[in-house]
Amino acid sequence: MAELSDARADADAVRETVRAKYAAAARAAAAGASAPASCCGPAEVALTDAAGTQVFGDALYDADELAASGGALDASLGCGVPTAVADLHDGETVLDLGSGAGGDVFISAARVGPTGRAIGLDMTDEMLELARANAAQAGLANVEFVKGHIEAIPLPDASVDVVISNCVINLSGDKPQVMREVARVLRPGGRFAVSDVIADPGMDAATRADMAAWTGCIAGALTREEFEQALTDAGLGAIEIRETHRVHDQAAAAIIRAAKPARAT
Repeated sequence: MAELSDARADADAVRETVRAKYAAAARAAAAGASAPASCCGPAEVALTDAAGTQVFGDALYDADELAASGGALDASLGCGVPTAVADLHDGETVLDLGSGAGGDVFISAARVGPTGRAIGLDMTDEMLELARANAAQAGLANVEFVKGHIEAIPLPDASVDVVISNCVINLSGDKPQVMREVARVLRPGGRFAVSDVIADPGMDAATRADMAAWTGCIAGALTREEFEQALTDAGLGAIEIRETHRVHDQAAAAIIRAAKPARAT
């Protein structure tokens, strides 16, 4: 019982550290300042790699995606472009875990059309306020932003067709629970398509132990094998994990896709 209490306390500490960092990012964006160098402090992971290539943020999106986001990607702290691989269709319902200022939600809303729906889930009041203001300014009628945690998604069972996320799942203190929640809210045949960070198998203990690196998408990252196992244990299949670019000397950004089995006939 003591071990369970300690694990919950650790998860709560991680969540509060992440919340504070993203709240600061939202306040900076609302004030017209640049987003932080990455989702961590500049001492841990820079916005660009050693060659000067941007590995986090809005530069990963193309011009059409940036236009569809209505400027919301200015506050992006992501490591990829999940909407590029989600294969969205008219009329679908999409859920974005850790939706931030709403950029991926707005791109999704355009792709599912007026008969579809795009939902953003975030735990940070400042981000939700920014996202809702961005949605109002864009005049989007098929988007919604809800407050909650990705370990306890406040949506009914089998209520969404696609779950996307951009460099957020690795920030959770209970990733297997996130996968179980994803499987729960997906409809049979539903799809999971996220950008996230995967750790190298030999990530050193010092990096793992550095709490500040949790908000840099590094210390909390699963390895490829751990991510596959968590998805499998949650009942998801057709798993594909494809590295896109390095973000750290011990971690890489990747596209991770899976599917919920269709209901048996």
